[in-house]
Amino acid sequence: MNLERITEFLKIESVELDMKATNKTEALLELTKLLEKSGKIEDFEKTLEALKDREKLGSTGIGKGVAIPHAKTESAEDLVIAFGVSKQGVNFNSVDEEKVNLFFVFASPLKNSKTYLKILARISRLIRNDDFREKLLNAKSPEEIVELIDFEEKN
Repeated sequence: MNLERITEFLKIESVELDMKATNKTEALLELTKLLEKSGKIEDFEKTLEALKDREKLGSTGIGKGVAIPHAKTESAEDLVIAFGVSKQGVNFNSVDEEKVNLFFVFASPLKNSKTYLKILARISRLIRNDDFREKLLNAKSPEEIVELIDFEEKN
């Protein structure tokens, strides 16, 4: 089976455990900067616009303190994922109206729909687990975040 793993596309330098954003606009800006650290984003502004445009269709704040902002854009060379933790929480217009503490953000080339959808489904499945979300929220390092996700994906 050819299972793409989140950790194949998430680099330690694209993990932030202390986001400074206080609102949705700031959060998207900060998350786009994390994506850019991967070296796989050709155009920062286009990527940010693609994420904002996706949010206009409906919030990617899926509830339980989690948001999965994502976009398809020609400025992504390959699928790229970043992860952020906001200790104070961000009002992200989530479906349950709760603040968001955990952000999985990703950008994908326009042509890469299959992998994009698999990764979206995989993240959605993993974050349903209350214990896993709690571990992510309390992680002490970017390395620990990647290890937690890797462990969870293998089980």
